[in-house]
Amino acid sequence: MSHSIAEAADRTGLTAHTLRYYERDGLLLRPVERDSSGRRRYDQAHLDWIHLVTCLRATGMPIRDVRRYAELVRSGETTEADRLALLHAHRRRVVEELARVTEHLGAIDRKIGIYESRAEERAVVSA
Repeated sequence: MSHSIAEAADRTGLTAHTLRYYERDGLLLRPVERDSSGRRRYDQAHLDWIHLVTCLRATGMPIRDVRRYAELVRSGETTEADRLALLHAHRRRVVEELARVTEHLGAIDRKIGIYESRAEERAVVSA
């Protein structure tokens, strides 16, 4: 089963513009087929790959690294070690960012705790 660009956009949560950009910029594994009228037709393999690209981008992987990863995948099994290295490096960056965000969240939670304690103290005093 294949999907129009509008259906693919709906299924992936991306815009048609973004899907065309991914195609133009070499982020897809293979070209998107066209119907007899020249309209794009995305199959499930395209949608699965776009989901992975979306996850990589959402976790901060730069476009150049996504493009490099796609190039490695297209090059075949002999590039698995390079793909693994790229993904390990990205994972390290994500874990570091997650630790920073967790630290910042802790600061926010501490500040919320201070304000909630003060509000409770005022409520007890005024009761």
